[in-house]
Amino acid sequence: MFELSSELAKRLRHDFRGEPTSSIYRLHRRRGFEVSFLADRWVGIVVSGKQATLVDAEVVDGQPPRLQNDLHMKLQSGDRAEALAVMSQQITNYLRENGIERVVVKGSSAGKTAMKLSHLESAELRGVVISSAASVCDTSIKKTGVISRTYGSRKANEYIEDDEHWNTHFDGDALKKGSREAALLLLAERED
Repeated sequence: MFELSSELAKRLRHDFRGEPTSSIYRLHRRRGFEVSFLADRWVGIVVSGKQATLVDAEVVDGQPPRLQNDLHMKLQSGDRAEALAVMSQQITNYLRENGIERVVVKGSSAGKTAMKLSHLESAELRGVVISSAASVCDTSIKKTGVISRTYGSRKANEYIEDDEHWNTHFDGDALKKGSREAALLLLAERED
């Protein structure tokens, strides 16, 4: 079996006229080569207020995801339309430059309090993030309530607060506590 590192797979993606990695796999398989990719790069994104929290991890079957990056992108001040356009470009550039193959975005949910302008503005930003991600790679939306029902035996918030869970279910550098919700999206997506 011939194995490709994620870096080599990223380079090959450009050599094959921008075809996604799965297409490269099919192309090699048709030509009689057995190709096994070591890791896919996935990103979990949570939009809250005027920022997007991104957790970038290498995902390999049978192993905990390995943290590659944990960052916060803040919406610029000034004209809102221009700020949203800049955020869209930042998301698109990050995903392309890092060879991200899948993005999972936390979906909107109805709160227990009255809807305010800040909720609507956050939803606008979430829409920009989702459309930017979908223009680059496979993108899905997961709601916290669905994760609570389908991932493990506890509620999502209980996993987010559990330090031991993160020590055993995520590799690499220490994940910031404020980024755990985005990381949980990746764990839940992998279980589906």
